[in-house]
Amino acid sequence: MSRFRTSHHEVPGLNTASLPDLIFTVLFFFMIVTHIRQAQLKVEYRTPQGTELVRLAKKSATTYIYIGRPVKGQGHSDGSSMRIQLNDKYGDIDDIAEYIAKERSRMAPEDAANMTVSIMADRDTPMGVIEDVKRALRSAHALKVVYSANTDEKH
Repeated sequence: MSRFRTSHHEVPGLNTASLPDLIFTVLFFFMIVTHIRQAQLKVEYRTPQGTELVRLAKKSATTYIYIGRPVKGQGHSDGSSMRIQLNDKYGDIDDIAEYIAKERSRMAPEDAANMTVSIMADRDTPMGVIEDVKRALRSAHALKVVYSANTDEKH
């Protein structure tokens, strides 16, 4: 009667030797295709047109100031006045010096010495607002200032 023996065969274990390679490949893919935005824009701005433009060489030492009309639904003003955005918050001219000091403290010492402030202003921004921002930057000892522009008229 014991002609048929029941043997207990176990399922072989799953070979996970190539799993780290797969994970790092997927991680590398997402790092390449993902664009990391530093600040969520709360102001709308149309970049002005320029003819003599030069790209910034090192973006790690660049701090951005956005000037434009508030995005609808942000709960601030009626959208007709210009607002200044510093990182993810609205700010005033008086807040710029503190903002520059914070940004300098986050940077490496060699980057802080070469810090560039990029003003990304709407093309309809009154020049008085830009002059006030420049004056505040000068008092904060942020003397390297660039303006963002496009060569085409679409933006």
